[in-house]
Amino acid sequence: MKDIMGLMKQAQAMQARMQDVQAEMERLEVEGQSGGGMVRITLTVKGAMKSVAIDPSLVTPGEGEILEDLIMAAHEDARKKAEYVMEEKMKAVTAGLPLPPGMKLPF
Repeated sequence: MKDIMGLMKQAQAMQARMQDVQAEMERLEVEGQSGGGMVRITLTVKGAMKSVAIDPSLVTPGEGEILEDLIMAAHEDARKKAEYVMEEKMKAVTAGLPLPPGMKLPF
């Protein structure tokens, strides 16, 4: 019974920390780049796009396909960085809880 009560207290503390981390992820931003920094995309850790910056030298007639590819690459770079930050934040929140391996939070 003692273990259950301790586990419940840990779960409640984790829930409070989780709410704080969720709010923080709305504010934290990551930047993805491609083309040597000529295309930059900023996302929140939760994935909301905040800005796109394109070097003016890339905006030339007939080069649209290259620019599209660079934008997609920069977005993917930012998404991976955001995913990494989120995983690290979740590890900090769940530290000490006996969760099964591979269990992802939030559910």
